[in-house]
Amino acid sequence: MALDTAIAKADPPLPPGEAEPRRRLKRFSGSRLGGLILALNLLSLLILFVGALALNEWQRGLIEARQQTLTAQGELLVTVLGNEDITRGDPQPALDPFMASELLIDNFIPEGQRARLFDIDGLLVADSYAVTEVIPGEPLAPALPAGTPPARTDPVAESRDATALERARSELAAEVEQALDGEAQAGLRRSESGDRVVSVSIPVRHVQQVLGVLTLEAGDVDETLAAQRRALMPFALVALAVNLLGSLLMHLFVARPVMRLSAAADEVRLQRARAISLPDLEGRKDEIGDLARSLETMTETLSDRMDAIEAFAADVSHEIKNPLTSIRSALETLPLVKTAAQREKLTNLLQQDVRRLDRLITDISNASRLDAELNRDRPRAIDLTQLLTEIVGVYESGLKPGEAHVIFEASAGDHVQIMGRDGPLGQVFRNLIDNARSFSPPGGSVRLTLGRDDLDPDRQVRVRIDDDGPGIPAENLETVFERFYTARPRGTAFGANSGLGLSIVRQIVEAHGGLVRAANRPDEAGGVAGARFEVALPSAPGTGRRA
Repeated sequence: MALDTAIAKADPPLPPGEAEPRRRLKRFSGSRLGGLILALNLLSLLILFVGALALNEWQRGLIEARQQTLTAQGELLVTVLGNEDITRGDPQPALDPFMASELLIDNFIPEGQRARLFDIDGLLVADSYAVTEVIPGEPLAPALPAGTPPARTDPVAESRDATALERARSELAAEVEQALDGEAQAGLRRSESGDRVVSVSIPVRHVQQVLGVLTLEAGDVDETLAAQRRALMPFALVALAVNLLGSLLMHLFVARPVMRLSAAADEVRLQRARAISLPDLEGRKDEIGDLARSLETMTETLSDRMDAIEAFAADVSHEIKNPLTSIRSALETLPLVKTAAQREKLTNLLQQDVRRLDRLITDISNASRLDAELNRDRPRAIDLTQLLTEIVGVYESGLKPGEAHVIFEASAGDHVQIMGRDGPLGQVFRNLIDNARSFSPPGGSVRLTLGRDDLDPDRQVRVRIDDDGPGIPAENLETVFERFYTARPRGTAFGANSGLGLSIVRQIVEAHGGLVRAANRPDEAGGVAGARFEVALPSAPGTGRRA
């Protein structure tokens, strides 16, 4: 791992609590694409459901209407059959089969209907198919040529047809028997030909005496059901069209964009592109747009990280080469030195370069581990007042003669809460204090002030570190935060600073969603009284000053 500022900028710390789960839940419940898919599927099912209900009600109503029509016709016929002209016998009247047959001939029986009359014993007296001039059935097949062997019959089919015929006759006999008890019957059953028929059986009475049963059948049920199936086709076609439209939309708005994102990711993986960029997808307001924007941000961050690693590697190589070159030159010169004074001078130079190299490697190692530490530790509420008090206490307890004092003033209140990681934040303030002490005159002081800025709701907590040093050149107020930049006053120990301290400070502060800047403190005469570093951090949500 190497120093990387891009990652810290791209991922600011999350607020505490369950803010992120709530945000995801809100997006899930308000999904436009999911709502569109759900609505189309529900619409398709609703069309089929409503169509099925409508056809079922229509079928039931049509059958009931047909039964009512047959019942009305049957009651009219049984009224005629029950008069004295059609009956004979005294004192026990009975139906006259000849007159009943003539009556069925004289009365119009619509095509597709069949009327049958049964006597008191359930025997067939008259049948409209037998007395009508219209012969039901289908035309015979053309005659076969002479000598053609007779067609073979299927015993199984004949047995099945015989069973169906027997069942139909049994159902008719049961209906007639129930009607002979004096109650009219109506139902849907199979005829002898295997067709479904609407049937009504009405008792024929002479006064109160039951003389027989009139059965009327309508054989157009199959045609009615076929018409219902044809009526169902528009509903099925509409539902199919809706499903096809839904599938097409899924393909256009989900499958194809995902395939494009996958192809763009492959381009990045094969190093033919540095980042995913699909503006037409990034402008969408659904989950595909969120995914495209997230992938673009991720690849841009990775690209920035690669650039930062390359720049860091180049800076490290440059900084390490300097002491190594000095060490090599000193070692090459050492055998040529003849006096002890010159040898001691070269030895001191070698020791300084080794210390400088050790300092560089230590700071580079710390900077390399910093990114992993920031990503590994979860932010938590930190008492910044207590953290600064402990840091200042350590400096004061180990104060040596001639070193600058460290003074802490908490003007914002007794305690200030922020969200962050105490280890990296402690390193921020130690680096700033060390930098200020290195520029302070002997016996001087470094002052830390903790305050609040209520005018900046994003970064309310501010920490100032002031020193009494020479200040910072105006043109270097931003340069001081660059890697390996150092400008020390004369007399400072060579190699004591690597130039990474303030760069690490900015990386950690920005990873916590804060800002750090450098400035010069003016004195009364308008000159420079010292340097000032100010760190602005967001306060913990829902917290403030507390005693």
